[in-house]
Amino acid sequence: MKTTQKFTTAIMLALALCSFNGVNAQEKAKYDQGFRLGFGLNAGYATKNPYKLTLGGDARLQYDLSKRYSITLTTGYTNLFVSESDGKDLGFIPAKAGLKAFVWNDQFYLTGEAGAAIPVTNNYKKTSLLLSPGIGYANKYIDISARYEHYSDFPTINTDGTPGKGAGQVSLRLAYGFKL
Repeated sequence: MKTTQKFTTAIMLALALCSFNGVNAQEKAKYDQGFRLGFGLNAGYATKNPYKLTLGGDARLQYDLSKRYSITLTTGYTNLFVSESDGKDLGFIPAKAGLKAFVWNDQFYLTGEAGAAIPVTNNYKKTSLLLSPGIGYANKYIDISARYEHYSDFPTINTDGTPGKGAGQVSLRLAYGFKL
């Protein structure tokens, strides 16, 4: 019984300390919340056949909740290229919402976005769920990041040649951003 009480007390104390970690009213009062807008170029490598390379551009609206956390809305255009013998390229418009968390020196961040990939080429009409974790570096104007994007419903070709679904890409993003 005493062991359970000690364990419960230790857990409660740890939770209390974590909840007060980094609380500084003066720092919060000084931080100016607001919107940022960024325009980026993306290039990468597709992870499933028949797609090979990827290229795209995007616009990202970011609202800074605090010095460390921001919410994002991203859209643009991305093209998944195939080799000539494998069929037609697949172009789509991503529509994503996400969270950006600065984890080191207020410049290195982790991000996660989710949304839809809306195909606009190749006579393919099925909108796909889009999930995208990433890591990056940002300063006042430049944002450089690496991410993985998964499109759950895009058609692919399995290694045995049968049709499949669930494409993905690993890509780099270079963007210019500014406060609104």
